[in-house]
Amino acid sequence: MSKQELPVVSADGAAAGTVARCCPTLLAAPVDEDQAAELAPVFKALGDPVRLRLLSMIASRAGGEVCVCDLTPAFALSQPTISHHLKLLREAGLIASERRGTWVYYRLLPAATDRLAAVLTRPATDPGPAS
Repeated sequence: MSKQELPVVSADGAAAGTVARCCPTLLAAPVDEDQAAELAPVFKALGDPVRLRLLSMIASRAGGEVCVCDLTPAFALSQPTISHHLKLLREAGLIASERRGTWVYYRLLPAATDRLAAVLTRPATDPGPAS
């Protein structure tokens, strides 16, 4: 998986505009091979219920970060399994971690979720399905 950032374009497709989007929305045009290769690991990471819950717990935590010691008790899974799920979220670019002594603290990377939201947003000019 590439560690490069997705290009930032504006809503009208111009580079570096005021409304940042990573790429054209999936609903406006088909994604190309490179975009699909960049997005697939992120969606795959979110495709597991445990990882989705972990991401939600991290994102909704007051203060913006949470210790792994506070995440593990919420699951009927071993600590190494939780660490594995967190590693996959980190490798997908959704969270960051910082070791402090014995514990690791996790925080959401808002730019990553903003990119996903932009990709999944229906274009403003699209009236949606007819009722």
